[in-house]
Amino acid sequence: MILRNSTLIVLTTACVTAAGFTPAVADTGRLSGSIDLPCAASVLRQDAAWYLPPGTPRGLVWLQHGFARTATDVADLARTLSAAGYLVFTPTLPFLNAHGCTLQNLGDNTPFLDRVAQLFGTATDPTGPLATALAAAATRTGVTPPAIPHRYVFIGHSAGAEAVEYVAHRLHTTYPATWPNLRGLILLDPVKSFLGANTDTALTDLSPTPLPILTISGPPAPCNNFGTGTTALRTDLHRPLLGVRLTTGEHTDAEGPSTDLLAESLCGTPQPANTTTLQQLAVRWTTQYFAGTTDYLPRSPAPESAPFQVLTGT
Repeated sequence: MILRNSTLIVLTTACVTAAGFTPAVADTGRLSGSIDLPCAASVLRQDAAWYLPPGTPRGLVWLQHGFARTATDVADLARTLSAAGYLVFTPTLPFLNAHGCTLQNLGDNTPFLDRVAQLFGTATDPTGPLATALAAAATRTGVTPPAIPHRYVFIGHSAGAEAVEYVAHRLHTTYPATWPNLRGLILLDPVKSFLGANTDTALTDLSPTPLPILTISGPPAPCNNFGTGTTALRTDLHRPLLGVRLTTGEHTDAEGPSTDLLAESLCGTPQPANTTTLQQLAVRWTTQYFAGTTDYLPRSPAPESAPFQVLTGT
């Protein structure tokens, strides 16, 4: 099933406008900081940025970059989400570490991801590591930080999608008191690690739960490992709707104007129309996750010229 281009534009424009979507063009409200994450016998102090919304946050969004990238590379999407009313947390996680404390799985990074899960398992604690990191970043900037919202959505790009899947799985299995606070996942062109089974383990656990999980995938290509993350969704996540796949595009579409020359040279230049569609859908779905509504996509058929295909499951 493919959706009509004009239908998409009208629908997403109306919905994201109502949800508070406005294109963000500056780093107003950005707080630079760090987050401490235990790693083996030491602690990694990783860069982390926070994006403050104009008013009281409508929820917390963890936005995770992909393999060999940093929080800077998803800054444009972070600004867009904060302009829509969300407190956005964007940590930079390592892609190389001798002890396996990495974003993607190079052997066994699950103990490290367990520590990331702990951030959200204790997010409602004002003395916990997440609230403490926000307070420190705000103090450095000279602003008063908002309280960490008790509800959150996880968004991950590329290998970051596998990370948010696995962390959601660990919240489900380890933090039953805070698990209901997680309202949904948005996966941006997800990619499985070459080693391990983190994606399959996570999705198999999450599939029977009511947690909404949707993807905005790109066409199979080398930089998304020929769609392995999307294939895993179709295999492991037994839902009638899995999300959408852009009919054209680049792996860098999720980064948009925040990408850099290295990513463009390896994975292509972001296509502005796709970046706009992706950001509109991400804001729309985030808003719906928090509101508990499920009309994620229009229900009418459309011709082959549509900008994306609907991904359905079982």
